[in-house]
Amino acid sequence: MRKSTVAALTASGALAGIIGLAPTASAEASPAGCPKGYFCAWSGPDQTGSLVLRTAGNWSGSVAFRSVFNNGYAYPGADHVDMTYWYEGTATSCFHYNPGPGQYKWTAYRTLVVQKVVWRGEC
Repeated sequence: MRKSTVAALTASGALAGIIGLAPTASAEASPAGCPKGYFCAWSGPDQTGSLVLRTAGNWSGSVAFRSVFNNGYAYPGADHVDMTYWYEGTATSCFHYNPGPGQYKWTAYRTLVVQKVVWRGEC
């Protein structure tokens, strides 16, 4: 009985050591014009073209965009973004802050119109 307890403790300690050495997710570099703490949208794919929206708070309006990036800070209750957009109907997508886990950037298949950005908690 004692040997099995020691073996189990040794195995769990080794596993904890491996987990402790695992790399953590690192943030992607801030895209041009979008400093840490902001949600941004661009006219081109993959955060290219003109910066058409940069907001550190809730926003509403009407701006044509092609790609977005949530460069927010980890902050419980206000680090994810609900983005409402329109193209043949209204839709809302939630974006995690950079580096994830989860989607923190997106390129639309064509130009869409962002109507609202709301900072929130977990998606």
